Amino acid sequence: MLEVDDIHTYYGESLALQGLNFSVNEGETVCLLGRNGAGKSTTLKSIMGLTPPRYGRITFDGHSIAGTPAHRIARLGIGYVPEDRRIFPGLTVRENLEVAEYRRPGEPQAWTIERIFDEYTMLAELAHQDGATLSGGQQQMLTVARSLMIQPRLLLLDEPNEGLAPVIVQQIGRLIDELGRNTTIVFTDQSVHFALRHAQRAFILEKGKVVHEASSETLRNDPETQDRYLSVA
Repeated sequence: MLEVDDIHTYYGESLALQGLNFSVNEGETVCLLGRNGAGKSTTLKSIMGLTPPRYGRITFDGHSIAGTPAHRIARLGIGYVPEDRRIFPGLTVRENLEVAEYRRPGEPQAWTIERIFDEYTMLAELAHQDGATLSGGQQQMLTVARSLMIQPRLLLLDEPNEGLAPVIVQQIGRLIDELGRNTTIVFTDQSVHFALRHAQRAFILEKGKVVHEASSETLRNDPETQDRYLSVA
């Protein structure tokens, strides 16, 4: 479904991704791991068109999307949950969902506001509450729900657990598992334990490139690789 081929992404003249390669099969949930500054968030932004790669190719479901504006990439069926959430604080929960609603011509609308409220009753209870008044966990749930309103076939989640209480982290884990039954997911996370529990495969990034790939089960039982690439000195 997704192929990232030798992309080089810059911030100004600073090289953030240098020849990064990986691919994701339809129906998979994969995680991107790495120390701070390894390029995980930049990878998702590059796929989404927010920091377009200067060189290389990104292909989604047969479409070459490198350099395509972000709103067009979203309409192809890629949902994005940024690390900083970026909800509309002056809009209610319902309004945040309404502004994101989109149906691709000729395809069924799997996610509606009614379905989201049925499945995530916490958001239904907050439907008329302004985004600015929500807790961090509530905002994160809203951000994920908002991304579903574009009917994504691929969902990108950037550090979905950042700054959240443990009980909310458990809820996010269950949400990833539930969505992964019908949606392809790529997510980043600082917690190796969490990531390997909820992904089938893992890619480890270092200095803007993939340096290790393994199934979650294999990496879970490979403390030497974890220590080499993921431990904090």
